[in-house]
Amino acid sequence: MGVTEAPEVTPAHVGSDARDWTFGGTWPYEPRWLFTDGIRLHYVDEGPRDGEPVVLLHGNPTWSYLYRHHLRGLADAGFRAVGYDQLGFGRSDKPRSVKGYSVERHGRHLAALMDELELEHVTLVVHDWGGPIGLGWAAEHPERVRGLVLLNTFSQQAPSGRGPFRWPLARGLLVKSMHFYVRAFLLRGGLAHPERLGEDERMAYLAPHPSRSSRSGILAYTRLAPPALPLDGLRGKPVLYVWGMRDRALGSGALRRLQERLPGETVELEDARSFVPEDAPGESLEAILDFLRRIP
Repeated sequence: MGVTEAPEVTPAHVGSDARDWTFGGTWPYEPRWLFTDGIRLHYVDEGPRDGEPVVLLHGNPTWSYLYRHHLRGLADAGFRAVGYDQLGFGRSDKPRSVKGYSVERHGRHLAALMDELELEHVTLVVHDWGGPIGLGWAAEHPERVRGLVLLNTFSQQAPSGRGPFRWPLARGLLVKSMHFYVRAFLLRGGLAHPERLGEDERMAYLAPHPSRSSRSGILAYTRLAPPALPLDGLRGKPVLYVWGMRDRALGSGALRRLQERLPGETVELEDARSFVPEDAPGESLEAILDFLRRIP
C-alpha cells in the first residue's frame, strides 16, 4: 500500500488517463493515488496539511466531482479537504465483474486511505452509499471522528428498486447498456434543476464509465445491501443533516429514521432532490462550514 502522484498507467486501468480530466476547468484538482488490495484508487487532497480534515464520500453513480465546489470552499476556509473515488467510480480502477465489489471491500479501501494519510479528528461528509461506507468506518473508529455530515443517505435500508429495476435482467440492461443511472437518474430525475448542468459538467459525470464493463460498480450497488451498523458509539458526536426534501427515493422518511439513530441538527433544502451538492452547492457548503466552525 502506498501513495504516489505520478503512477505508471497499465492496461489493467479502465479508462484513459490521457484524456483531459479537468472538464473545462471545473475540476482543477491534482490527482493522487492510493495502491492497495491489488488496485489503484484516486483521491484529491486540498487545503493545508495541518487543517482539520474533512473527508467527502460520494455514492452511486457519482464520484468526487460531486463535491467540486465544496473541496475548494473547504480548502479556502483552512480545512484539509479529501475527496475519494470509490472502487468502480471516478478515476479509480473498475473491476469488470460485479463480484469484484462488496460493502466490506469498499470499507477496507476507505480504512486504508484514512490510515495512509494518518487522518485524525475527521469530519465525514457522506452522500448516498457513502453513508454506509463512511458510517461503517466511523463506527469502528469513533475516537478518530470529530463530526458527521449526512446528505441524503441511509445506514440500514437502501432505496428499493422501482418499475423495471425490480427485475435483475432489466436492471442489468438499464445500468450497463443504457447507462441509465447516470443519464436518466443523475443527470435528470435526481436533480431538481438539471438545466443548471453545462456540457462540461455532464461530460464529467459520463466520462468515468465509457463502456458496459466499466459500469459494473454501478450495477453492484443496486444489488448490495447495507450492513446493520452499530451506531451507538457515535451518539453524542456532532451530526448535521443537509437534506434535499424533494428526493423521490430518500425523502423525509429516511431522514427521520436516521435522526432516530443519530440525533443532530438539520438543514432542510426544499428545492433540492437527491444530489444536494449539485442542486444547492452554495447553501450546502455554507451549512457545512458553519457546522465545522462551531463543533469542538
